[in-house]
Amino acid sequence: MKYFYRAFLFCSLAALLSACEKSNTETTSNTPIEVKVVVVNMFEIGEDDGDKAGEFQMWKQGQQLNTKYPFPQSFHDLYYNEDTGVLGMVTGMGTARAASAIMALGLDPRFDLTKAYWLVAGIAGVDPQDASIGSAVWATWLVDGDLAHQIDAREIPKDWKSGYFPLFSHAPYVGKTAKDTKHQSAGEVYKINGELAEWAYQLTKDTPLTDYPAMQKLRAKYVNYPKAQLPPFVLKGDHMAAATFWHGKLMNDWANSWSKFWSDGEANFVTSGMEDTGTYQSLTYLDKAGKVDKTRFMVLRTASNYSMQPGSLTAAENLKLESGENGYAGMQSSLESAYSVGSIVVNDIVANWEKYKDAYPYQVKP
Repeated sequence: MKYFYRAFLFCSLAALLSACEKSNTETTSNTPIEVKVVVVNMFEIGEDDGDKAGEFQMWKQGQQLNTKYPFPQSFHDLYYNEDTGVLGMVTGMGTARAASAIMALGLDPRFDLTKAYWLVAGIAGVDPQDASIGSAVWATWLVDGDLAHQIDAREIPKDWKSGYFPLFSHAPYVGKTAKDTKHQSAGEVYKINGELAEWAYQLTKDTPLTDYPAMQKLRAKYVNYPKAQLPPFVLKGDHMAAATFWHGKLMNDWANSWSKFWSDGEANFVTSGMEDTGTYQSLTYLDKAGKVDKTRFMVLRTASNYSMQPGSLTAAENLKLESGENGYAGMQSSLESAYSVGSIVVNDIVANWEKYKDAYPYQVKP
């Protein structure tokens, strides 16, 4: 009987320890993963490894994003580095896909994103008045190029400069700025954390960027644009997101005017893409829900092509050349620039996480 009692106590204790161990395991597995940085790419050309690279491949390899998390509620599975806390995502191209992907991630219970920094790292068109292909541009203003009224160019009044004009107005640019005309943004413009953008710029401004013969040949055509003829460099400038892939000098002039209008004269249009206003709109909603900190958001766009033609070509001729089988002259360099510049910021955040977790980098004294 004595031995039976001891055996009973031993089995009971073993069962209790097993139950506690199981409980601890379940608690651990149900604890959200703390993410330090989310790298946001928009497209990948083919596979995630081993073929012609899009925006994601260099990040996946360079940041060793080897742990896969299925993400069927969005465009592309997620990849994570368990040692560094860096999460990589591909949203899909266009404002709608970007907005839905960011919202899906923000509401995913597997991840704790409350302290995460967000870095958009993607290619873009670039205004030759401001920079050259291959250059890397940190943004403060995000301007939406889709929310608008439009009248066909064949029907616009003769005294109008454009048939494209702000919502809730009856003509283009009735005032010099949105403020003058008392327009309230319906998502046409966002100003993100300029201090964080400045910190990222200062950290990366001397980063050497790649340059290739095809880029040099194209740059030489932009004879009236001194900055377009420079080798690639890092700068600050603002970004326009529009689902329509527009091109040409007149459209480039419009992008500059549109950006000035919606930012009350503060924004300088430098890069054109598709997604970033949708991305930030979702982050704004998620911030209100306490899921993310929208002030930890950065946009780095790198120039794969010019947003307008050189003087020797028409807009249509130039667009045809850029869309040919050889693709953008600055594509490879822009992908490399996005990683070489953006990874400096990501690596610094990871290395200084104990400081940056509860204070923004620009608040931390050296």
